[in-house]
Amino acid sequence: MIPFVGLTGGLGAGKSTALEAFGRLGCATLSTDAVVHELYADPDVVAAVVERFGREVASDGTIDRAALAQRAFASADGRAWLERLLWPLVGERMVSWRAGAERREPAPVAAVVEVPLLFESGMESAFDATICVVADEAIRHERAAPRGHQALDERAARQLSQQEKAARCTYVVVNDGDLSGLERKLSTVLDKINRGAADEHDD
Repeated sequence: MIPFVGLTGGLGAGKSTALEAFGRLGCATLSTDAVVHELYADPDVVAAVVERFGREVASDGTIDRAALAQRAFASADGRAWLERLLWPLVGERMVSWRAGAERREPAPVAAVVEVPLLFESGMESAFDATICVVADEAIRHERAAPRGHQALDERAARQLSQQEKAARCTYVVVNDGDLSGLERKLSTVLDKINRGAADEHDD
């Protein structure tokens, strides 16, 4: 079995950039944000969300993420309801995707899933190893600023701090340089993960 790796990090740390780099390094990759985008087009999910938050969040039959965020994250109850709806579905998609990755020929170096809310969702136990991408606060703010302050505040309110995420992860990668430097660091981590998996197999 190939290593199953969870990738996380704070806002603007470079998780998506790291996921793309893992793809170039020979890994199978999946973004749970992309999975959520797909789920928001599922008729059953749309119907449940509209029933809970009103027709305004899907006025044209598709979910308006900004409108949904404004309503769902306005209260702890709304946020919890949405997470109870989505997280099990995301988990199911991860399981089926992993099974497909393990059947690939040639086998990928690892199967890496980007999960921004890795610990908040309780998904960390599903992975063989976890990686946190971190960056200086000023760099993170600069990268995240184009998303808008309201979106940033909403997301930040749902997440553990960068320091807490790093403390809980198996590996921490500092993304404070150029892309080639980031890829070298990620390649080193992959080597460590695969050596560990080989040692376990030998045991």
